[in-house]
This record gives sequence, C-alpha cells and structure tokens, in this order.
Amino acid sequence: MQTIFYIILVPMVYLSVAVFALGTLVRIIKIFKGPRHPTTLQIYPEKKAKWLGALYDTFFFPTVRKHKPVLWVFLILFHAGLILLFIGHLELIWDLSLFQIIPHEPFLGKGFVGLTLAVSLLFFLFRRFSSPVRELSVPEDYYLLILLFLIVLFGSQMDWARRWYEYGELSLEDYRDYFMSLMTFRPELPYNATFSGHSFMLILHVFLANLFLIFFPFSQSMHAFLSLPINKLRRG
Repeated sequence: MQTIFYIILVPMVYLSVAVFALGTLVRIIKIFKGPRHPTTLQIYPEKKAKWLGALYDTFFFPTVRKHKPVLWVFLILFHAGLILLFIGHLELIWDLSLFQIIPHEPFLGKGFVGLTLAVSLLFFLFRRFSSPVRELSVPEDYYLLILLFLIVLFGSQMDWARRWYEYGELSLEDYRDYFMSLMTFRPELPYNATFSGHSFMLILHVFLANLFLIFFPFSQSMHAFLSLPINKLRRG
C-alpha cells in the first residue's frame, strides 16, 4: 500500500505536470498554426480601449450577466475562488508577504473558499440535467465537473478538519515539506502524509488532481487559455 501511495504522490505528480505542460503547449501551437478564419471575428461598431475591453469580457462575462444572471453569480464566485485557491497553494510552498496584507493562515477564506467552490460546481453540474443545457452536454462535461468537485471536496476536507474541527495531525509544515521536496526534485514524504488520519484525503486529492492535469490538454477546458485572445479578436 505504501508503494501505491508513493507512486500517486511522487511519480504520478511529475507525469501529470509534464503531460499538462507539454499537451497544453502542443494544443496551443496547433490552434495558432491552423488556417486563418476567412472573415473577421471583430464585432462592430468598434469600441475604444480594446485591450481593456477584452480583459473585461474575459474575466467579467458581461453577456452571461445580461442573459443568465444566476449563472453569472456562480461563475464569478467560482473563478474568484480558483484565484484564492491558487494563492493558497502558493502559500503552502513559500511564505509570501505580498498576500499577508490581511494576516491569515493558508488557505484564505477560513475554509469558506472551498465551500463556495464546491457549491458552485454542484450548481454547474445539476444545471446540466435540465433542458436546454442537457441536450448540449456531452459525457466529458459531466466527467470534468464531477472530477473537479471531488478534487475540491477532498482538498477542502483537509482544510476544514484543521480549521473547524482542530484535527491537526497533518500540519502546514508537512504540506510544505512535501511540496518543497517535489519542487527541488528531492521527493520525500513526511510520515503524516501516509500514516495520519488525513493521509487518505491527501492521497485522493492528489490522485484526482493528477487525473485532471492529464486530461486537461485534451478537453474543452482548454478554452481557458484562449478566452483572452478570442475576446481581443472580437474587440479588434
């Protein structure tokens, strides 16, 4: 069993990151090397501040806000939560004073960021069971949403247990030691990473995250890297 844990927490992590980076790069190169669109994608009348407009369209979803305000709220909450989650993972690796303007322990939000993400993902998932979204959905959509929900759930469980239930067998130092050992290519698993009551949640969280990274370059989620360029084309 310890061998399986090691494979998931070390070699599979390196493999998934490599597939994610290489696969994403290859997909982007293929897209930009493809034949140019025969007509312009720009929307008229032309507006000024093209780059600011493209950024606004990319990160604030004005069209969704206009036509589907409830979906827009969950999209904003989800993407804001992703940013805070990314910052939290960075803080597990390094002490970043920039993010300590408001003193806090990793992760930001005292556990509510994970809860917000989980609720948002459930909303995205359940809306696909009703028309007209159901008819437009493919199995990949359900797979990605369920996978992301489980990643968030098991990751948040570790944070909730430490914050809300004072279950601290797997400490912040253990997480940091594990991440730093991977970053320096000297992998070492803290004892509590595989022998504490938290270990199964950590292993499931990392395993599912690995699956997501491996699958990402071949999924529709690649639109995340193309939203800004496409919106810039629309703005001119």
